[in-house]
Amino acid sequence: MLINTGADINDPERLTLKGDDFSMYPPEKMADIFKDYPEAISNTHKIADLCDFNFELGKTQLPHFDVPDGKTPEAYLTELCEQGLVNRFGSDITPAMRQRMDFELSVINKTGFAGYILIVQDFVNWAKNNRIVVGPGRGSAGGSLVCYLTNITNVNPLKHDLLFERFLNPERISMPDIDMDFTDRRRDEVLKYVAQKYGADHVAQIITLELWPLEPLSAT
Repeated sequence: MLINTGADINDPERLTLKGDDFSMYPPEKMADIFKDYPEAISNTHKIADLCDFNFELGKTQLPHFDVPDGKTPEAYLTELCEQGLVNRFGSDITPAMRQRMDFELSVINKTGFAGYILIVQDFVNWAKNNRIVVGPGRGSAGGSLVCYLTNITNVNPLKHDLLFERFLNPERISMPDIDMDFTDRRRDEVLKYVAQKYGADHVAQIITLELWPLEPLSAT
């Protein structure tokens, strides 16, 4: 509320929610609060009974990526990487590069994340083709040669001896995390493209807030 209104925290007249109670009450207390309006309780139950939503926990939910020419996601990703080798290294392709690429692709295919990589490279390359400034990549994705070959990142992990296993580990399968930066001036265009292509109901924005105490805490 302070951030939204730009108010002074020391202003006693400022708009605040500190005196409001948003906690969940037990049914008995709710019935007592609305004792003069019992239809409010019964109508709430009717609305709840109309809701039917099942969410399968523990299963990765990803939008569908339309692969051209009837290829599988795995085959298409391999095709993009083969082209990426030529685009990135020209005629200087070494056995080590191909071995690393084949290893990463085997892990990505085994863990079922080929579609995820294809989605990310799709909107990143769309942004670059539309002259939207995109960061070179950061975090664990910088250790992936596949991300480099598909133009998601601009960091050669072989040159800097970066580990792919920090990005995706076959022994500990978890959703890979690709952190991307887009210029603030045109970031909304990227979000609009993703929403239009993959469906607004498949796109969400999230934020992480780090809350710090107003006064430093002393160690005792």
